[in-house]
Amino acid sequence: MPDIREFIVDAAGVGRRLDAFLARASGLSRARVQGLIERGAVLVDGHPRKPRHALRIGERVTLAVPPPEPLALTPEAIPLDILYEDEDLLVLNKPAGLVVHPGAGRTTGTLVHALLAHCRELPGIGGVERPGIVHRLDRETSGVMVAAKSEAAHASLSAQFKARVVRKRYLALVRGTVGHETGRIEAAIGRRERDRKRMGVRARGGREARTDYRVLRRRADMTLIEASLETGRTH
Repeated sequence: MPDIREFIVDAAGVGRRLDAFLARASGLSRARVQGLIERGAVLVDGHPRKPRHALRIGERVTLAVPPPEPLALTPEAIPLDILYEDEDLLVLNKPAGLVVHPGAGRTTGTLVHALLAHCRELPGIGGVERPGIVHRLDRETSGVMVAAKSEAAHASLSAQFKARVVRKRYLALVRGTVGHETGRIEAAIGRRERDRKRMGVRARGGREARTDYRVLRRRADMTLIEASLETGRTH
């Protein structure tokens, strides 16, 4: 059965586009709302309207959100180190060796499989019953990750990552002696020409990457640094 929601247009909503009003009122993404409008799942005073319909005071907007479609993956009871969880989001410590998303060569044993098993009831994101992964860590990188459990949380977190509000800091043990105590590395990163499974600095064809670092400790031929990533790139 669809989830029926009703909203009455007040003074703050007068003149606003139907899709923009509903996205704000429902917590769904604007693209999701537009799709539901096109499917006839949104009525204004009992009549279908276009996404650009300008709302008037007192209009009753009815939204029918269909139940989420199941994701074509089998949940797997993989242990998770949960740092925080509420009804909207989950924060966990990802260990090294755990792949975030299923993909070529990895169809089981990922973080997505584990979250599907942990979160028994997901309201759905984009109409699909799935956890909202808004960022990722490389397979061999450990660290804190946040996953959305609701569409509103997914939209908010995605916007924060896009606006670079979220600060990303990493500890890295690097081989050799780092010459400066602090610095910035600016280079284009892409797949290596001779080994497409690995990433490296490219003279052309890579994606812009900026990383600030500071030295924390020096030991023989190893240096422990803290790296702050301004851009999220696979390294």
